[in-house]
Amino acid sequence: MKKTLKSWTMKAILASTIVAGTMLTGQAAFAADNPKIGAAVYGLNAEFMQIWAESLKQHPAVVKGEVDLTIFDGRYDALVQQEQFETMITQEYDAIIFVPIDVEAGATAVQAASDAGIPVIGSNTRVNSDLLTAYVGSDDVQSGYMEAKYILDKIGCKGNVVILEGPIGQSAQISRLEGNKKALAECPDVKVLEQQTANWSRAESQTLMENWLTAHPNEIDGVIGQNDEMALGAIEAIKAAGLEVSDFAIAGIDGITDALHAVKRNDMASILQDAFAQAQGALDIAISKSKDGDYEPMSSIWASYSDMPWNGGTDAEYNVPWTPVTLDNVDVLLESRK
Repeated sequence: MKKTLKSWTMKAILASTIVAGTMLTGQAAFAADNPKIGAAVYGLNAEFMQIWAESLKQHPAVVKGEVDLTIFDGRYDALVQQEQFETMITQEYDAIIFVPIDVEAGATAVQAASDAGIPVIGSNTRVNSDLLTAYVGSDDVQSGYMEAKYILDKIGCKGNVVILEGPIGQSAQISRLEGNKKALAECPDVKVLEQQTANWSRAESQTLMENWLTAHPNEIDGVIGQNDEMALGAIEAIKAAGLEVSDFAIAGIDGITDALHAVKRNDMASILQDAFAQAQGALDIAISKSKDGDYEPMSSIWASYSDMPWNGGTDAEYNVPWTPVTLDNVDVLLESRK
């Protein structure tokens, strides 16, 4: 995988400008008989999901005008996502890619699409439904364990930490917390002083961290941010309080651009989540399902990950590996963002 890191990141994480509207269409003109694919995304305010959405638009089938792609911004609201599913069902979409905001509430939308005979492919975040045709994402329990283990190793398995959680009820929050707790169980002398959601938000995280620094002066040793945005918000709070970032062990997940710079400054650790592979893999499967399997994948990601074979697009789950961001690969990743 290491030898292909530059090749896929150069394509994957393109600088993107995405208007946060309800609906975003692909860039090409489409024929009337093209597969009509919808992508229902929980929200497009933050960089990671912008990269994910831009990766869909860069899929070869979209660029060549061979698929009619519409990206829906769910605005971090399960009801909005439900309404968007109803729109796609009414308009007889051929397949739906689903990135749900809520692991339970999203099941209703999947059921409605299934009842209408529309295949639903999950990506990035999970939904509690056995009606998904396939899922393309990464193991969030593993990433939660990896980031917490980094923190615990850095503080010597003793001291106090705080946990900044994602939106309560979203699968990434649930699974990453499971991974966090798995690592914490290995260090019984470490105490969790605070644990609260900041909803993937840098601003909310900064406010929480400011409050925690006031409530626990000189007591916080580590900050477990379940995504990079929240870890970066914690860093801003530490700086605003006149404290040294180097006095804290801080980690996040996603590998967004600001986090890469922070890793290079040695302010935090991050784990790259491959939005490009998740999005383009899901779209390849969606197209295949819309064509009843008469389709060869067009994305480069299947060659990039030899341990994630295409298998005819019939697997129930495709697990995209995590890549720890290190001083050895951070410059390659930063170069890919230009």
